Amino acid sequence: MNEKAVLVGLKLPQDNFNDIQESMLELKRLADTAGAEVVDILIQAKSAIDARFYIGKGKIDEIRDFYADEPVDLVVFNHELSPAQVRNIEKVLERRVITRTELILDIFAIHARSRAARLQVELAQMKYQLPRLVGHYENLSRTDGGIGLRGPGEQKLEVDRRRLRKRIHFIETKLEEIEREKETQRKKRMGEFKVSIIGYTNSGKSTLLNNLSKAEVLAEDKLFSTLDTTTRRVWLGDGTIALLSDTVGFIRDIPVGLIESFKSTLADARYADMLLHVVDVSDPAFGEHIKSVHQTLKEIGADNKPALLCMNKIDLVPREILLDIRLKYPEAIFISAKAGLHTDDLKSRLKGIMGDGYAKHIDGEPEDE
Repeated sequence: MNEKAVLVGLKLPQDNFNDIQESMLELKRLADTAGAEVVDILIQAKSAIDARFYIGKGKIDEIRDFYADEPVDLVVFNHELSPAQVRNIEKVLERRVITRTELILDIFAIHARSRAARLQVELAQMKYQLPRLVGHYENLSRTDGGIGLRGPGEQKLEVDRRRLRKRIHFIETKLEEIEREKETQRKKRMGEFKVSIIGYTNSGKSTLLNNLSKAEVLAEDKLFSTLDTTTRRVWLGDGTIALLSDTVGFIRDIPVGLIESFKSTLADARYADMLLHVVDVSDPAFGEHIKSVHQTLKEIGADNKPALLCMNKIDLVPREILLDIRLKYPEAIFISAKAGLHTDDLKSRLKGIMGDGYAKHIDGEPEDE
């Protein structure tokens, strides 16, 4: 049975209301992906953050009274809260309170499949919870599972700080070993043209890799359905082959801890010869998504790579709007990975960018990482 959730956001005077609305809609999609049933979305306009309750105490009381007889399990804040704020809010509401970051970590826990991804998720969960070990409202059980409590580190709040730090060190050591193994694999591929497919979450990266490689990579209409790097050899024509890698999607205001924990996975973008930046052009907020991806690339040190902007899902956009977008992004290529529109043109563009100096004929089967 799905947990019922109320989503809460705060608009400060300097915030753009449209941006807040878009961010809250994204929070709803995150909650949907985590398996919650969203019963309400609340945005409070306030002159400043409340030190005790983040939003106003009056609004907290209003939420408590309005949902007193409603089966609401969870209140999700679209912002980071201090441990004290979480305790204060939970004490008034008598319901679990989690943040946007915890929601993202929960989705990562659901979708982590490889050993590396599971370790990275656990590391991110533990680093997030380490300064928050003070505990939550005493009447709320946080050991029965549920959104925000899943994954390898779900009982971390019961572990003392020393054991938690020891576990963090152990995971970091294991991830360093995995990174050394990946580095060995990268050296074996010297001379091969490596393309890293990047983009906002759910932009169609995995669908595009499936289309180009004729392989079956998990592609779902959900946020963060892909956490593990998948690499496929793609024939570009005339015996020309490139290695295309799909990895975790980006998102606005991605928590620093996630970037740090997933640096091994995100490193593929740094080692690529070029980036293929896939954009869901049917999303009205795609311009903001492009900015978010650029910001993340900067944070991982991959913002200086040659990149091709690939506008995806053009079959979902009215022609007159698409014409305007083409004028704004004249260097981009426009495709639909799902419908197979203009993907051959994309291969030609990649082949042209590739140029000489790379291996043209490669034997062997496609591989996963």
